[in-house]
Amino acid sequence: MANETMDNTGKEKEAIQLMADADKKVKSSGSFLGGMFGGGHHKVEEACEMYCRAANMFKMAKNWSAAGAAFCKAARLHMQLQNKHDCATSFIDAGNAYKKSDPNEAIKCLNAAVDIYTDMGRFTIAAKHHISIAEIYEAELVDIEKAIAHYEQAADYYKGEESNSSANKCLLKVGAYCAQLEQYQKAIEIYEQVGANTMDNPLLKYSAKEYFFKASLCHFIVDELNAKIAIEKYEEMFPAFSDSRECKLLKKLLEAHEEQNSEAFTEAVKEFDSISRLDQWHTTLLLRIKKTIQGDEGDLK
Repeated sequence: MANETMDNTGKEKEAIQLMADADKKVKSSGSFLGGMFGGGHHKVEEACEMYCRAANMFKMAKNWSAAGAAFCKAARLHMQLQNKHDCATSFIDAGNAYKKSDPNEAIKCLNAAVDIYTDMGRFTIAAKHHISIAEIYEAELVDIEKAIAHYEQAADYYKGEESNSSANKCLLKVGAYCAQLEQYQKAIEIYEQVGANTMDNPLLKYSAKEYFFKASLCHFIVDELNAKIAIEKYEEMFPAFSDSRECKLLKKLLEAHEEQNSEAFTEAVKEFDSISRLDQWHTTLLLRIKKTIQGDEGDLK
């Protein structure tokens, strides 16, 4: 272990030296346009390569911020050299390094790469990196509104490229968060849209009943009558929904709600949960519905 630490310290020193040498090379290339005619272009290319090598050494030494900064320097030189693709790749490398030390810097780098990819018309790659940004907002910065915005942008780009299953995955993330944030109408639209898109696909139609179930729960929180109408509409659109345990549960819940019977409501949920486990999302929404029953204590025990 001691040897590894010494080796890493050595790597870090080597990287710092390499960065200093690269900085000198950039300076000696003179003004960029002037340098183009006196080997300046070549020096900038060499400096670029040195920054990338230094960045990888910093990575080996687990100095993530220094690695990110070095990749950023390489990215800016690539941009100067009009190497758009290499510039975007360096910004992605910088973002991935910063993810481990500074989520805000990681987002800046990934956004810079996304701008280049969209400019180049590479929308599928741009979408993939929008998802990475959304995940940082979810996990590191806990800014759900911003995560939603990036998932939506990714979904738009995927749709434009006809990658519908990737678009649906992003939309389902948005739907789940919108319901949690009590933006029920938007959640309903998403679940209905994805449900309609998947119900005719033999491989995906099993999932459609889940999406219609989620849309129904959102309807139920807003208005009981709306939920009834929506469930009938889903049964008509997708007859397999009628026979599903989810649809049967919804009808029992509607009945219990009409009778203002919290015990019957809880029993129906328990019975369903004993066969198909309900996750945190479902439980949260069911509790919100149950709280609308008069005199309810607001739990599912």
